[in-house]
Amino acid sequence: MRNTGLLKKFYLVRVKRFITRNILILSFVSLFTDVASEMLYPVMPVYLKEIGFSMVLIGLLEGIAEATAGLSKGFFGKWSDQSGRRLPFVQLGYLLSAVSKPLMVVFTFPFWIFGARTLDRLGKGIRTSARDAMLSDETTSEHKGQVFGFHRALDTLGAAIGPLVALAYLSFYPGDYKTLFTLAFIPGLLTVALSMIIREKKGVATASPLGKNKFFSYLGYWNKASAGYKTTVTALMLFTLFNSSDVFLLLLLKYKGFDDSSLLTVYIFYNLVYALLAYPAGLLGDQYGLKNNLLIGIFLFALTYGLITLAETHWQVFGVFFLYGGYSAFIEGSSKAILTNQSDNKDTATAIGFYSSFNSLLLLAASFLAGLLWHNFGPTVTFVASAAGTLSAAVLLWRSK
Repeated sequence: MRNTGLLKKFYLVRVKRFITRNILILSFVSLFTDVASEMLYPVMPVYLKEIGFSMVLIGLLEGIAEATAGLSKGFFGKWSDQSGRRLPFVQLGYLLSAVSKPLMVVFTFPFWIFGARTLDRLGKGIRTSARDAMLSDETTSEHKGQVFGFHRALDTLGAAIGPLVALAYLSFYPGDYKTLFTLAFIPGLLTVALSMIIREKKGVATASPLGKNKFFSYLGYWNKASAGYKTTVTALMLFTLFNSSDVFLLLLLKYKGFDDSSLLTVYIFYNLVYALLAYPAGLLGDQYGLKNNLLIGIFLFALTYGLITLAETHWQVFGVFFLYGGYSAFIEGSSKAILTNQSDNKDTATAIGFYSSFNSLLLLAASFLAGLLWHNFGPTVTFVASAAGTLSAAVLLWRSK
């Protein structure tokens, strides 16, 4: 018991060293945002089908929404750098996402639904790069792994809480999706309120001299980026090309005969593991190298995709998803930490936006390729090919300086 108390005290002391007021608020803002989003994620397809959307229309809706988020991250990231401001983008982005939730049930016309869903993703595109740049501005290069790890931990905790709230509500009120969408506005309001008490540091973000901000002008950042940034981004993009949507993992379990409650339980378990490991992974990255974290994460992903094809029992599936939670914990925070370290302060949001934009678009491409492989060759070939392909990214990253 004494050793446990000492460990807890040591952990809290380490966290207090680098967790500023803004980092703490931004982390809780992300937590409540993910509670709101993940309350709706499991029921979104069911709700859309109930109001008359076909599977083709659902796919088109999600494709347009995600493309909007992906493409806008680079544009608004560069705008943040050019203005020398972070906070207005963060506040506006979270406001739009919060408002979009109840709008989904005001009217059920396809055009209105497309607008509300796209508004949600546009909010994500507006805030993401500026928020990550603000997190970077709040700390030093020696602690960025821990800062981004701490942020990802709370963000992902929200992703675990959201489905639990939805599951609890729907167990009492089955099929009452409209009320659930309205309830999601409550944590959304909390995010907006919290974002209003963030204090932007003066003089941290300096206006970037990258020229006029046309929509795709952020692509010009590649020409001035450091060699280390280019190598890291290339390796991460190659990895993303083989990293399809998490939906395919759940579809494989469904294919193997697992019921819906098992799928939801596994998804919540994955998010909890991710949340618990994100900060320790960031701490290891700061101590032993963020690139090593990326290599560990890629290896865990390949291991997950290789073993999931063999998993048959519930315990085996939970074991595989524990590895998958470890993959996310080692990759997500560390990738942003290393990229911000490889870019100048005046270009941080542009650097994050450039990576995030291509990452979002390549995720769509990866999911499309996975769907083609599944359709033509079956799930085993799909997952084995993904596992083998991601190892090529690890080789490229390992050989880089």
